[in-house]
Amino acid sequence: MKKILEVGTHLIIDGYSEDPKLLSDVELVHRFLDECPDKMDMTKVLPPYVFRYGEGEERAGISGIVIIAESHISIHTFPKQCYLNVDVFSCKPFDVEEAKRYVVNYFRISTYQHQVLDRGIEYPKNLGFGMPLVLEERLGVLEKMVHT
Repeated sequence: MKKILEVGTHLIIDGYSEDPKLLSDVELVHRFLDECPDKMDMTKVLPPYVFRYGEGEERAGISGIVIIAESHISIHTFPKQCYLNVDVFSCKPFDVEEAKRYVVNYFRISTYQHQVLDRGIEYPKNLGFGMPLVLEERLGVLEKMVHT
């Protein structure tokens, strides 16, 4: 059986908001998770699940997730620290820069770091190993085009 090159993009954002009230608003976080898949041309499978945790504790906040056909979008907020984490993971390609802008603007993030990971067991981390796989895939596409 031929192995298929499977790749998913995982955007991770860790940031500080200028407005801690945004990070403690369950409805706002729910709306973000509800609207985000449409903004990125993804398919929502279930409504967002959002809940408050740790009431009265230093690390209290809100966590939420929305399951999309392509994978998931999740968020964890820490209002007392003005801090949040957002993950967007999709096997369908998406505009990472647009997704970052959307999150940064929505939560008024002033400072952040982000990572973009290429996910998948078969995804080669070394360019030398990956090139033959990509070339094989492209040749297969060209061969199909010739026969149509």
